[in-house]
Amino acid sequence: MSPARVRPILVAAVLLLSACHATPRPLPEPAPVRPQWQPVELALPAGATGRPVLRDTARCAGRWYAVGGLVDSAGETRPAAWSSSDGVTWSPIPVRGQTFYGRQHVLYAVACRADGMAALGAKTGGVHGNPRTGTWVWRPGGPLREVPAAFELFGGPRAVSASRLAAGPGGWLVAGSRADGAAVWTSPDAEGFVLREGVAELAGDGRGRTAAYDVAAVGSGWLVVGSLLPPGGTARTPLSWFSADGRVWRRLALPVPSGTAGAAERVVPADGGPVAVGPLGDRFGVWRGCGECGSPSAGSAGAAQGWRRVGGFGSAGPGVSSVDALAASGGRLVAVTGDGAQRRLWMSRDGGASWLPVITPVPVPDGGDAALAVAVRDDRLLVVADDGKVSRAWWGALPTVDR
Repeated sequence: MSPARVRPILVAAVLLLSACHATPRPLPEPAPVRPQWQPVELALPAGATGRPVLRDTARCAGRWYAVGGLVDSAGETRPAAWSSSDGVTWSPIPVRGQTFYGRQHVLYAVACRADGMAALGAKTGGVHGNPRTGTWVWRPGGPLREVPAAFELFGGPRAVSASRLAAGPGGWLVAGSRADGAAVWTSPDAEGFVLREGVAELAGDGRGRTAAYDVAAVGSGWLVVGSLLPPGGTARTPLSWFSADGRVWRRLALPVPSGTAGAAERVVPADGGPVAVGPLGDRFGVWRGCGECGSPSAGSAGAAQGWRRVGGFGSAGPGVSSVDALAASGGRLVAVTGDGAQRRLWMSRDGGASWLPVITPVPVPDGGDAALAVAVRDDRLLVVADDGKVSRAWWGALPTVDR
């Protein structure tokens, strides 16, 4: 072979080897989904003044709910809630507070079932400036009523958090944490809750300190998700608990890559089994409950017996990232995340394996008095957004996404 032919071949080989060892180009970010956002009017209750502060939303049995509060020019707050049968026309729900702090609550979590709605509310106060937390219940045709309770039911020296609540055939359950780790509060009718703390497997023990962040009704039982902090450790690992009655709990870890920190912060029932989402390393992890992961059946209760990791998305910074909301409908998942700077909206149409960013109707910072929550029905989103200055609600029609 002549030198003239050898040189081009050598040059080509060098270029090929260089290409093989070059830093790979990052994969392109998926194109965001741009819903057709339409503002929703939430009228103030009769005689009320101030601006709404919206914190959470839910849908069940053909009815939508939005909860939060009203804040006046002096910064004083009062609880507020709205409902709608079609998601378009909304009416304020009359509110009846019964205690000094209850009349100042902002409602921050809501759950519902066919016979009504319940909410968690809190107001910072007292000598130590701790949240004064309580529950509220609503039945069709009546007001949203505060449920008076002893101070130490949700507060006191052992209080840590009352995070989320859920409704199911077996009643109502609040998930949170006390001084010795994860705890729950149970009620058959949301008219009064019983604290269950120090429960075996649920509370912390020699394996580390536990914390519970969210709960979902699965079949006639309950699925709680949270985290474990090992003794002397600084990195959390995701945990779940299942109970048929809210009293006896079984603990199960969610699978993670070796050495990767994470937590399961939100969980929802979904087609094919419950789905949990939370920070995992430098991304957000997604797990699906599955019968084949350790349960002999694939029913809704059985699906909570085992987990498999099905995907990941976004960017999660250590110690600052969070999953603030998760909703499911018709095979579609929608999540709200925070990265320490901005709250973001995401959508999955394949059970959590892949996710697309969704453009929010307004930018919402991550922190302060801001909030972003979502409920979903098939291809429509209801978003409540508070940027720290103004709260608004929006309908969004999700376009068809080609895969």
